[in-house]
Amino acid sequence: MAHSDAYTAFVSTGAGTRIAGALGLPQPVALRRHEAGRSLVDGPVLVGGHGDMPALLALRAGLERAGAPLVDDVPAEDRLGGVVVDMTAVTTPADLESLRATLGPALRRLGRCARVVVVGLDPAGATAPAVRAARRALEGITRSVAKELRGGATANLVLLTPGSEPAGLGTVEFLLSARSAYVDAQVFRVGEGVPTLPADPARPLAAKVAVVTGAAQGIGAEIARVLARDGATLVCVDVPTAGSALAAVANEVVGTALQVDVTASDAGRRILDHARTRHGGLDVVVHNAGITRDKLLANTDADRWHAVLDVNLLSILRMNEAFLDQDGVRDGGHLVLVSSIAGIAGNRGQSNYAASKAGVLGLVDAYATDELLRRRGITVNAVAPGFIETAMTARIPLATRELGRRLNSLSQGGLPVDVAETIAHFASDRQAAVSGNVVRVCGQSLIGA
Repeated sequence: MAHSDAYTAFVSTGAGTRIAGALGLPQPVALRRHEAGRSLVDGPVLVGGHGDMPALLALRAGLERAGAPLVDDVPAEDRLGGVVVDMTAVTTPADLESLRATLGPALRRLGRCARVVVVGLDPAGATAPAVRAARRALEGITRSVAKELRGGATANLVLLTPGSEPAGLGTVEFLLSARSAYVDAQVFRVGEGVPTLPADPARPLAAKVAVVTGAAQGIGAEIARVLARDGATLVCVDVPTAGSALAAVANEVVGTALQVDVTASDAGRRILDHARTRHGGLDVVVHNAGITRDKLLANTDADRWHAVLDVNLLSILRMNEAFLDQDGVRDGGHLVLVSSIAGIAGNRGQSNYAASKAGVLGLVDAYATDELLRRRGITVNAVAPGFIETAMTARIPLATRELGRRLNSLSQGGLPVDVAETIAHFASDRQAAVSGNVVRVCGQSLIGA
């Protein structure tokens, strides 16, 4: 939790809790975040669902191996650490009663920062209207439940395709874990692909070479740290003017630094050559570099417009010509693009930025359906941060900053590590069946939710 969030610090005191409760003010809690050796959940996990629950049959043993103590009934005394509801067998909206019957009583027994995970089948795979309606209804239920939860608890939805039930284990584990602290009311789609379990669960990116652009500070630096923590060898990229800070990050993560402007026509080739020469190849690319040049559209000149589009969107297209060539990212590799909630909901004075970040989502759609990339097993996903506590957001005027922090279901800003954890999740070979996803790391922002 950011030390600059004085309101959260106040309402965490006894007097602050009483005052906030009496006035009906938001009462954010310190979120449960990943620490080495931490258990998957802080309490028993209730499992249930509808019909023969085929997903749970495939997931149960894996969840138990990961340390989740599974129970079939709501405990009378213990607080639940999580709930997993398998709704993959629904065929009509009437079947949704099973979700209500399982989840309703459990919500009263959730512990602090508990996790609710609903598992269903992707509606796109259904042709019968009743089946498609029932599957799509799961999204509305999950997003609504997420807005009802308190105490740092979250709710998310995992959509499988028939036969992908075992491949969904990594996603369900991530959503139960402390790594997903600021991921709330999101939909994860699991499709084709065969996951590879890491030899060391604590280092799922061991032997992988990863590039992070915009790595000198802020979210980019934290992405590099988390990927290195998970075992990756890092190539940290940023502009020459950030050289000192870039070198410091690269030294910290025991990687290499490469000073290059991502808008240069040969940036992709230079990065690829560096990764191959210094580290033997390239497995993971995180397109994080980005800038803002905010003005109302009526006051935005061509230079401001072009600068943002060039750094945030066009540079990715150009670099990917090298990264996605046959001699680029190795087969089975992973691309993760950093978008923004502004690209989904828009933002006043950020037409250029929102255009670039919405364009990033278009790239994910295109790359994820590219047949050549699919045959090579290369996944492409995006993370769209909401209000994240950084040096940039610390400069926002107080009233605007407080609105940004509170207008989400967790009533607080996220941390750079929350974005980094989700990116590391997508960068793992456990997610070989997960491509084309856009996940907002925003605590369920109430803007564009």
